[in-house]
Amino acid sequence: MRGWRRKKDVHRVTDARPSLSADINRREKIYLIQMGIRTICLILAVVVPVPWPYRLLFIAGAIFLPYIAVIGANERGRDAPPPTFSTPAPDQDEIPHHRREIGS
Repeated sequence: MRGWRRKKDVHRVTDARPSLSADINRREKIYLIQMGIRTICLILAVVVPVPWPYRLLFIAGAIFLPYIAVIGANERGRDAPPPTFSTPAPDQDEIPHHRREIGS
């Protein structure tokens, strides 16, 4: 009696995750952009004479953006494609589901 054969997964190039270096580069760029916005908020809060509600908004941006930037920079592989379930290729020898029998 032959044992059950596992279905072979068909992998496609488009299913592959981005390389580690590409993922790090993407996260570094996003982090630097967010920290640049934080720096602008800090400068606006200190230098520009605006009413207090706007100044508080700039201060809040300067305080909370580093936390958000670090959390986003440490999140790895978020853009990975979901796993796909493929059907077996037509050239594979597999018994159809409705014809499976126990051999003797």
